[in-house]
Amino acid sequence: MSPTIPDARTLATQILTQVIHHGHSLSDCLDTNSLPDPRDRALVQELCYGVLRWLPKLQALLQPLLKQPLKAKDGDIQVLLLIGLYQQLYLRIPPHAAIAATVNVTRAVQKNWATGLVNAVLRNFQRQRDTLLTRIETDRCAQFAHPAWILTQLQTDWPTQWEAIVHANNEHPPFTLRVNSRCVSRDEYLQQLQNAGLVATPTPYTDVGITLAQPVEVQRLPGFNQGWISVQDGAAQLATSLLDVPTDARVLDACAAPGGKTAHLLERYTIDKLVALDSRPTRVQKLKDTLRRLHLEENTAVFCADATQPETWWDGQPFDRILLDVPCSGSGVIRRHPDIKHLRQPNDLATMVAQQTRLLETLWPLLAIGGKLLYVTCSVFAQENFLQIQRFLTTHADAHEIPLTYPWGHALPSGRQILPGEDYFDGFYYACLFKTQS
Repeated sequence: MSPTIPDARTLATQILTQVIHHGHSLSDCLDTNSLPDPRDRALVQELCYGVLRWLPKLQALLQPLLKQPLKAKDGDIQVLLLIGLYQQLYLRIPPHAAIAATVNVTRAVQKNWATGLVNAVLRNFQRQRDTLLTRIETDRCAQFAHPAWILTQLQTDWPTQWEAIVHANNEHPPFTLRVNSRCVSRDEYLQQLQNAGLVATPTPYTDVGITLAQPVEVQRLPGFNQGWISVQDGAAQLATSLLDVPTDARVLDACAAPGGKTAHLLERYTIDKLVALDSRPTRVQKLKDTLRRLHLEENTAVFCADATQPETWWDGQPFDRILLDVPCSGSGVIRRHPDIKHLRQPNDLATMVAQQTRLLETLWPLLAIGGKLLYVTCSVFAQENFLQIQRFLTTHADAHEIPLTYPWGHALPSGRQILPGEDYFDGFYYACLFKTQS
């Protein structure tokens, strides 16, 4: 007997339960391959991303609708209720149809006892919607759909821009591509998209970026399987030009997976050897898959290794360029990864800063004199960005900052910051360091 294929809401309930109640990332859990209908796959994505995007608001609305909290073992029913509220607030599905389909999931997850509860809660919300929405207007976390600690950090670091950042975080991200210039030019690929009936425009400040008016499944994109294009945000595409790799250089991409920037370096430059690292096997496999699809495996050494332990992967030859795209809070890409709001905790920031410091301290000696290190985060928090770089510069006499004077982003005491939504970009920080004799 073939396995039963779950419907979209059932699969979304299972995925969101793993994220909200078991702490898994959405990118690790979101697998819609079991659904043959692309409309169902799209609905699962909409429900998962939407619920996580508005989770603090949905939770605040749900609380007064429950007479008593659900038991821990019934986390899936709580998730189902959040899905039901999200549909009524943000989707154009008729409320009666959305409620009926959501109630049916209780049977699919073998919790028939919850059928009446889910039906009653969602119908009560339908009746009390305006009253409940008015009641949460004074709840800052609910209104901005962010946890309190992130709001406080944004207000501290960006006192005049924090509300714009929050609103950008709650928007759908653009669908941006990077053209593989080894295969096709941007103009040629724009024509290919037009021929396929897809509306697209060049991405600002990049020479290979294209932003589509509407997201599509990658298999619909001309030449995807042939390696003509990759999905990559415009801000992330800036890294390769900032690194300015000379011909036949030795390059280290120290935190490389899933491989977008690694591939872009190989597409743009003639590199003698590129070493790409990541410490997690599943992510290393994604990196290898990326390079294989783009036909970029030549002159590339991929290691599953800890970058702070070079004795396990380094051959002793210094690098001319180092791309250090460090693990960070992800506070600049919340619109693309809304589970960050739920999964990231206040204490994580200090842990991330310490890890970034270790990476800088360990990899700087591997850079050749006259070489450049590009420090990158997808964060908007000062501790991870310009304060991190300033600390490093004060303790390393051979490190000098190269000013980044560009029409994008904001100049900081060290480095340059793009805020989420500016020029349709994600939030990224860049700082470029040059090494001299001590």
